Amino acid sequence: MKILIYGYGNPGRQDDGLGNAFVERMEEWAKENNIEGLEFDSNYQLNIEDAHAIADKELVIFVDASVEELDDFCISKVTENSKITFTTHAASPGYIVDLCKEIYKSAPPTYLIHIKGYEWEFMEGLTSKAIENMEMAFEYLKPFILSPHSLIDETADLKICGK
Repeated sequence: MKILIYGYGNPGRQDDGLGNAFVERMEEWAKENNIEGLEFDSNYQLNIEDAHAIADKELVIFVDASVEELDDFCISKVTENSKITFTTHAASPGYIVDLCKEIYKSAPPTYLIHIKGYEWEFMEGLTSKAIENMEMAFEYLKPFILSPHSLIDETADLKICGK
C-alpha cells in the first residue's frame, strides 16, 4: 500500500512544528523497522500542488499542530467538505482532497492528525508537553501503519482522540 505521511507547520514557532517533528519521528521508526510503502513529506503549509502529491497514494495522513483540540491528539477523516479553504498563504487538507478529486477524478482515503500544542512564539523547539502529545499520537498510529486497512475500516467517518 502506498501511504503518504505529510506533516506541516513552522518549526520556527515552537509547537507549530509538531507536524514536521512527527514526520521525522515516523520516518526514523519506519527505517529502523524496514517498513516499506511509506513516503514522507513536510512543509510550512499545504499548497495546491499537494493535490498531485496525494493523487497516486492509497492512504494519506496529514499531521498538524492544533490550538483547538481539548485532547492530546485527534485523528479525523478528511473529506472535500472539511473546511474547504484556500488563500495565497494556505490550503486546508479538505481543499487538497477536493482539488485532487476535481483534477484526478478520485482521491485516497485521507486523515488528519491534530496534535495539541501550547506555545507559538518565534523560537525553535517543541514544548515538553507537546512532545508527549506527539509521542502518544505516534504510538497510537504505529499499529495502523503496520496494518493500514484497519485505519481505513475503523475510522470511516469517526473522530478518534487520545486520552
